[in-house]
Amino acid sequence: MKTIWVSAQSKAVNELLKLARRSDLILESSDGTQFHLSRLKSAQAFTIAYDGDEFEEEIKAARKNKKLMKFLDERGKHKAGAGIPLKKVREELRLPKK
Repeated sequence: MKTIWVSAQSKAVNELLKLARRSDLILESSDGTQFHLSRLKSAQAFTIAYDGDEFEEEIKAARKNKKLMKFLDERGKHKAGAGIPLKKVREELRLPKK
């Protein structure tokens, strides 16, 4: 996934972003193609200095990103089942019980 920076001069795009801050949007182009625009509330991005098409080279470049490697190491320490139980998620979101 790519991050694209939006200039303050991009009035139409900034208006869409303003709407997406309040609720998710489905954008439909003139040819009928649909896109989902949603606010990310807690995303973490990592820059990888590689812009080619070779997967192996991209992996090598990713391994040089110390911030990404630290993040992955921390994630690897999480134990299976140590997350939030599905029952609790359903309760918090007020979803029907299964």
